[in-house]
Amino acid sequence: MDRYYWGVDLGGTKIECAVIERSTDKCIVRERIATESDQGYSHILNQIKLLIDRCAEQLGQRPLAVGFGTPGTLDPHHGVMKNCNSTALNGKPLDKDLSLLLDAQVILANDANCFALAEAHFGAAKRVKPNAEVVFGIIMGTGVGSGIVVNGKGLYGCHGIAGEWGHNVIEPNGALCYCGQSGCLETVISGKGLERFYFEQSGVELSLPEIVERAAGNDLHAQATLARMSHYFGIAAAQIINVLDPDVIVIGGGVGNIDALYQQAQQAILPHLFNGELNTQIVKPDLGDSAGVFGAAALVK
Repeated sequence: MDRYYWGVDLGGTKIECAVIERSTDKCIVRERIATESDQGYSHILNQIKLLIDRCAEQLGQRPLAVGFGTPGTLDPHHGVMKNCNSTALNGKPLDKDLSLLLDAQVILANDANCFALAEAHFGAAKRVKPNAEVVFGIIMGTGVGSGIVVNGKGLYGCHGIAGEWGHNVIEPNGALCYCGQSGCLETVISGKGLERFYFEQSGVELSLPEIVERAAGNDLHAQATLARMSHYFGIAAAQIINVLDPDVIVIGGGVGNIDALYQQAQQAILPHLFNGELNTQIVKPDLGDSAGVFGAAALVK
């Protein structure tokens, strides 16, 4: 058995590798390199190999297995990547190509699943409920994504789309989503969705942090924007709790920094919950931007 967990966070602008000691769960090597994705798929593969080689040189040992957090999903039926915003990866057998290149087992999961795994194994969920059976990790930022961890393992599903919470329609006839549907949750409670709603109400373009600041200063449009966020979050979160009944929900991303989301979660969720009380803990993440690479390492844990 390898003494270490190797994880790689494959992003659009950077690739980061972390090597974690199996016996202590401590990160002992951590490096990053530019992705340079505009130079194409083969170049991305070579950048990954360069990064792994650098880490292996520091450690004096090459990996037997590497977990990768990716900006999309490996289609389990066709064996190629899909839904990647780093478009050079789409349609490519990334796991097979990396396995050949690195001479190691390769396990892939999307970035939201890695976020959930990281917070379940090393972060907030482990801290507040170490024996949690189900953890639901949410990234609410420019878009809305999520990951599901059951008994320490990621849940990916028949189509590889388990956790695509952001692409359920919450507002019929709402704004058009890039996925082709209208009124997806992502169009409503993402940072961009909240900014768009504020602009529609006020005629003023503001960033999300500015809207939050104005809400505290009695800007009625800003307050309405945050109230809308809490309302729709409550409906959508209750649907998840009714189906998965998670022990912990961890919320990352820019929207996850808004205190009102946590202050109003109980009253927003309860009216839609098939239970008289809410015991699921809803918390901020512990790991910040480390979650992706630590979650990738957890894939081989």
